[in-house]
Amino acid sequence: MTETTKSTPKTHEAEISNEARATLTKSDAFTAYMSSHWENLPVSEPSEAEVAPYAAKRRAVLSAAFPGKRLVIPAGILKQRANDTNYVFRANTAFSHLTGWGSDAEPGAVLVFDPIEEAANDGASHRVTLYSLAPAGRGSTEFFDRADIGEFWVGPRPSLQHISKHLGINTADLSEFVAGDDDLGLEDAELSRVLAEMRLVKDEYEVREMQAAVDATALGFDDVVENLPRAIAHARGERIVDGVFHARARLEGHWVGYETIAASGAHACVLHWGANNGPVNAGDLLLLDAGVEVDSLYTADITRTLPVSGEFSPLQRKVYQAVYDAAEAAFAAAKPGVKFHEVHDAALAVIEERVREWGLIPAEPDPDVPFHKRFMIHGTCHHLGIDVHDCAEARREMYYDGVLEEGMVFTIEPGLYFHPGDATVPEEYWGIGVRIEDDVVVTKDGVRNLSADIPRTADAVEAWVKTGKR
Repeated sequence: MTETTKSTPKTHEAEISNEARATLTKSDAFTAYMSSHWENLPVSEPSEAEVAPYAAKRRAVLSAAFPGKRLVIPAGILKQRANDTNYVFRANTAFSHLTGWGSDAEPGAVLVFDPIEEAANDGASHRVTLYSLAPAGRGSTEFFDRADIGEFWVGPRPSLQHISKHLGINTADLSEFVAGDDDLGLEDAELSRVLAEMRLVKDEYEVREMQAAVDATALGFDDVVENLPRAIAHARGERIVDGVFHARARLEGHWVGYETIAASGAHACVLHWGANNGPVNAGDLLLLDAGVEVDSLYTADITRTLPVSGEFSPLQRKVYQAVYDAAEAAFAAAKPGVKFHEVHDAALAVIEERVREWGLIPAEPDPDVPFHKRFMIHGTCHHLGIDVHDCAEARREMYYDGVLEEGMVFTIEPGLYFHPGDATVPEEYWGIGVRIEDDVVVTKDGVRNLSADIPRTADAVEAWVKTGKR
């Protein structure tokens, strides 16, 4: 999934033309008037963030991996949506992971690792500095004249001292940052690889944040279940589902971790359905794939398939049970020492067995044609964290062929999808799409399901939809 970006309030420069505004602000008298007679308001003393010591350890690991190299990790900048409006800002993943700066990170900030010729007393090989734009004070023209940074427009911004104490990191004004010809940035493949592989195993803070994201997501799913009657009644009921979940994501966190998939009926067969503009009809299945991104930017990624009327038809239940059994096989296979892809293999074996048992694929396997993948083309698992598809730049031998370790967090999400018009299956299957997705953390002897409180069995899902209670 692509990263989202953060919206600033719409500017109102259209109310005064640029030329008129420039003339207005050139007046020394007006500037003096706007910059004076402001009371100093009390400012709360920042405390060190819970993430600060964890982020410091991450920076130390990165420093050790690149001795003598100057590393430059930018937060990113606001991205234009249209004219003078911007998308919601979401800092770069590596930047947030290394600083601990989440939803309130400042656009334009840069994290820099300057090499130290001789290692410091603590063994550090880099001096690390977070460069950020200092607030536009009330005595400056920018205070009222800059719609992107002025307090008059965007509200108070943290001081460099505040940021330093909160994140436990040295800070400097962005104007002091000078890029070097030999800087290593995120476009460097080796640096991107190391940053991704650093996130393969989560620390205690990360697991707690991911549990919080899952818990918030569970509330969003409850909201959707409660609002199914509204969705059924509206011609674009999928938009009701999308909007209800998004409201919960904004209440409990920063944003959604990725664009919500609210796929009803045959739309459930489209793996990345995103239009969310179709009806939600009684008797259909609603496949909801959604996750809340909390303020630390860690996200959940959960899918449940709900019978809109509260009961699965016999065929829908048969397909659902097959997917559930595939998920259970994956859960059983997942434990330290097992290769990551073996979890997928376990789920896919069940999928193959069931569709062959139903007579939907040839009775004899063909090594050149995995017939069952027609109905489940995607993988069963992907790493999850501060990105919904986390650690994507990691080497294959560390990811797909990697060995599971305690602290890894990933999804388990088998599915079955029977597209309308698929002449290889009876028409009664057409338009049935089922996926069950949970987020798990590897423990010393298996995995713990972070989303276990969200109903998974067919009976539990039916009861949830009927009563609105988990």
